[in-house]
Amino acid sequence: MPMRTLIVDDEAPARDRLRRMLTNIETVEIIGEAEDGVRAVEMIEELTPDLVLLDIQMPGLNGFEVIETLEDPPPVIFVTAYDEYAIRAFEINALDYLLKPFNRERLEKAIGRAQESAEEQGQGAVLVDRLGPFMQSLAAQGHHIRRLAVRAGDRIRVLEAEAADWIGIEREKVVVHAGDQAYLVRRTLAELESRLDPECFFRAHRSAIVNLSRVKEVIPWFKGSHKLKLTTGAEVELSRARARALRRVLGW
Repeated sequence: MPMRTLIVDDEAPARDRLRRMLTNIETVEIIGEAEDGVRAVEMIEELTPDLVLLDIQMPGLNGFEVIETLEDPPPVIFVTAYDEYAIRAFEINALDYLLKPFNRERLEKAIGRAQESAEEQGQGAVLVDRLGPFMQSLAAQGHHIRRLAVRAGDRIRVLEAEAADWIGIEREKVVVHAGDQAYLVRRTLAELESRLDPECFFRAHRSAIVNLSRVKEVIPWFKGSHKLKLTTGAEVELSRARARALRRVLGW
């Protein structure tokens, strides 16, 4: 059965070239094209492709942010003009990494590898097992999240990370508060804590992360705990253990 494949690239000529090259590959069925990262997330969730040919540098969300936004990402072959990630990341990353311009033979080889991986491991495990370590590697090297893909009803919005006032758990869902708006985000607080810049964001409690630039007051509460009053008027609990850490950060 052909692999149902989605093409994602912000440049129309690049999408056209990929489509032509894939046309006569019998193991591939093209099910759609996306021109940016946000649309890619929407189409992946709607169409559940077997394979995504994914550019990295795109408006809205880049290729890595697309994968991080998805709850159950499909197998991916990165297709990009940039080699900065390939040398150090290929072996622990996606199924393959095609550097533009590539020829049909190289593309067919990547498609063949995707087929073999799907047959051996099943679609879901392939990307999680190989991409996860790379994301952790980026975080360890100081590559912090600059943008957040959040849910606004049935749409996806892209926020600058610094626009978030605080992030909390509400009814077992992670919610990003920005101004007078609240958005769902498909990440755990632990994941966000590891990827957000610690110079800007602080884990105040097991259920909350605050933007340090929004902290207006530290208010004593009870039994050694405190509340953080933000510039927006919101109040976030600061646990006793985290209060000690915040003292070191703010020097109070």
